[in-house]
Amino acid sequence: MTARKSAAQIRTMRRAGRVVAEMHEVCARAARPGVSTGDLDRAAREVLARRGARSNFLGYHGFPGVICASPNDVVVHGIPGDDVVLAAGDIISIDCGAIIDGWHADAAITVGVGTIDAASQQLIDAARASLDAAIAALTDGKNLADVGGAVETTATAAGYAVVRDYVGHGIGTAMHEPPDIPNYRTARGRRTRLAPGLVLAIEPIITAGDPETAVLEDDWTVVTMDGSRAAHVEHTIALTDDGPEILTLP
Repeated sequence: MTARKSAAQIRTMRRAGRVVAEMHEVCARAARPGVSTGDLDRAAREVLARRGARSNFLGYHGFPGVICASPNDVVVHGIPGDDVVLAAGDIISIDCGAIIDGWHADAAITVGVGTIDAASQQLIDAARASLDAAIAALTDGKNLADVGGAVETTATAAGYAVVRDYVGHGIGTAMHEPPDIPNYRTARGRRTRLAPGLVLAIEPIITAGDPETAVLEDDWTVVTMDGSRAAHVEHTIALTDDGPEILTLP
């Protein structure tokens, strides 16, 4: 189990979270037809520099960007580059993080590029609803099985599949700390009780088709096996005496 965080530590993580939120805002505005994912990465780097924060993605196991830029059938871990140019109707997941005074925050959004079709918007909306349901389940006395169950129930009720190969995680002085947080109900999750002081990165990943994934030859980019679109959303959330607080909001 990840260590409980103090109120002062959570305040620092909130500062890091606001940098992540600003990175999302800047990248979402910039995600227009004709823009490359390399352009988005450079925009995110400017936010980090302006806010005096460090990236927890850049160099992580050799990753070359400060964002993961994952369009359409890319599930997670898309490498940003000038050769990946967005087109009207695309959707793209932007996953990024920041470090302030040694404390981490991590979050992801999925947005449309220009005008997108109704099916793609419904997929994004379902991912967001799954995350909202998971956050609502973060109450004292419940457990991680309830959180994963909330994601799975919400997503499947809307007609989507939950990717099981990638999970959420604890977060603090490292980007990835225990416990793992599956986006589905597991017996193991019942052993982890929720209590104030926990800080968790919850990240539903859902697909419009089959949830099976494959890793491309770059050893990073994860795609759906059937080519269906995926949506990925994430927040860093602190459990407090007053309930869950989302740290990665503006």
